[in-house]
Amino acid sequence: MTHTEEKQPSLLKQPSSVWAIAFACMVSFMGIGLVDPILPAISRALEATQSQTMLLFTSYLFITGIAMFFTSWVSGKIGVKKTLIIGLVLIVAFAALAGASSSVNQILGFRAGWGLGNALFISTALAAIVGAASGGSSQAIVLYEAALGIGMAVGPLVGGVLGTLSWRGPFFGTAVLMAIALVAIIGFLKLPKDAPAPAKVSISASFKALRNPALLALSITALFYNFGFFVLLAYTPFPLEAAAKAVGLEFGATELGYVFFGWGLALALTSVFVAPPATRKFGLRPVLFTMLGALTVLLGLMAVFHDQLTALIVLVIVAGLVLGVMNTSLTEAVMEATGLPRNVASSTYSGVRFLGGAIAPAVAGPLAAAAGPASPYWLGAAAVLVAIVVLALAGHQLSHIGKAHETPEEIGEDVLVGDA
Repeated sequence: MTHTEEKQPSLLKQPSSVWAIAFACMVSFMGIGLVDPILPAISRALEATQSQTMLLFTSYLFITGIAMFFTSWVSGKIGVKKTLIIGLVLIVAFAALAGASSSVNQILGFRAGWGLGNALFISTALAAIVGAASGGSSQAIVLYEAALGIGMAVGPLVGGVLGTLSWRGPFFGTAVLMAIALVAIIGFLKLPKDAPAPAKVSISASFKALRNPALLALSITALFYNFGFFVLLAYTPFPLEAAAKAVGLEFGATELGYVFFGWGLALALTSVFVAPPATRKFGLRPVLFTMLGALTVLLGLMAVFHDQLTALIVLVIVAGLVLGVMNTSLTEAVMEATGLPRNVASSTYSGVRFLGGAIAPAVAGPLAAAAGPASPYWLGAAAVLVAIVVLALAGHQLSHIGKAHETPEEIGEDVLVGDA
C-alpha cells in the first residue's frame, strides 16, 4: 500500500451531500425495474391488455432516450445542482400522478414525464458525486457503483412488496422516496467552489457525434442488444405468471419481485466484480461477442421453456449474470472507441440504447398475441444476433478497443460516465 493510499479518507466518511446524491441515485435506478412485478396486476386492475401494460416501459424509455441527446447541453447551461433538482421534481410529480391514475393511458403519459426527469437526474448525478466526495474520484466511483447496483437489485423487490398492497403502491413509494431525496439534495448538496463547471456543448452535439463510425456502430449494437434486454425484462412477468398458473401456483407481485431481485442482484454483482477483470484479461471485443452469444442462447432457451416455471426462473437469473458483464463492457467500449468528449459520447450512446429498449415492449405484446408466447423471445434472440453481426462488420473501426490497457479504476470511471 502506498503512502497516498494510507492517507486516503475512509469511504464511509463522506460529506452529507454525497450521501444525499447516493440515496437519490439508488432510488432512481430502482425505478427501472420497479414496475416489473406489478405489470400483471395493472393489467387486471385496469382491464388492460399485456401489450398496453408493457407500454409503461416504452413511454418511459422513449422519452428518456430522446432526452439523453440533450442532457449534456442542459447541464452545461444551468449547472449540476439545478439539473439534479429539476430532474427530481419531475420524478416525484409524475410518479405520484402515475399512482393516482385511473387508466393505463394516463399512466403511460405520466411514465413519459418520469422518464424525462430520470434522464436529467441520471445524466448529472455522477458529476455531482465526483465533485462532492472526499477521497477523489475513485471513492466517488465506488459509491456510485454501490448505489447503481443496490437500486437495480432492490427495485423489483420493493415493487413486489408494495405491489401486494396495491399496484399503486410502488408508484407512491417512489414518489415519497424521491421527495426525501429532493429535500436532501436541496438542503445538503454544496459543491466545492473549485468544482469544474459542466462543459458547455452545442444542442446538436449528440446528433453530430453519430457521424463518428465507431460510435455509430456501437450505438447500433446497443440498440439491438437492448431490444433483447427489454424483451426479457418487460415481457417475462407474463409467461412466469402463466407458467405458475399452469401448475396450480399463485405467482403475484411478491413472487415476481423475488425473481427479478435475483436477476438484478446477479446483474449488479457481475457488472462490478466480473466485467472489469474479464475485459482486462481477454479484451473488450472477445467479451462482447461472448456475452452477446450467451444472451442469444438464453433467449432461445426461454422461448423453448416459456411454459416451464422453474426453468424460466433459472434462465432469468442466469441472464442477469450475462447482462451485467455486457452492460459494463459495452459502455466501456463506447468510452474507449472515440476521441469525443465523454459526456457527448455517453449521452449519444445512451439515447440510442434507450430507444432500443423502448421499441421492445411495444413489439413484444402484439407479437405474443399474434404468434404465441414464445415468439417475443425468438425475436429478441434475432435482435441480439443482429447486434453480433453489426459488431463483427465494424471490426476494422473497433480494433483499437480489443486490447486492455486501462487500470481497474480508469475502467470503472469510464463505465460510470457512460451509464450516467
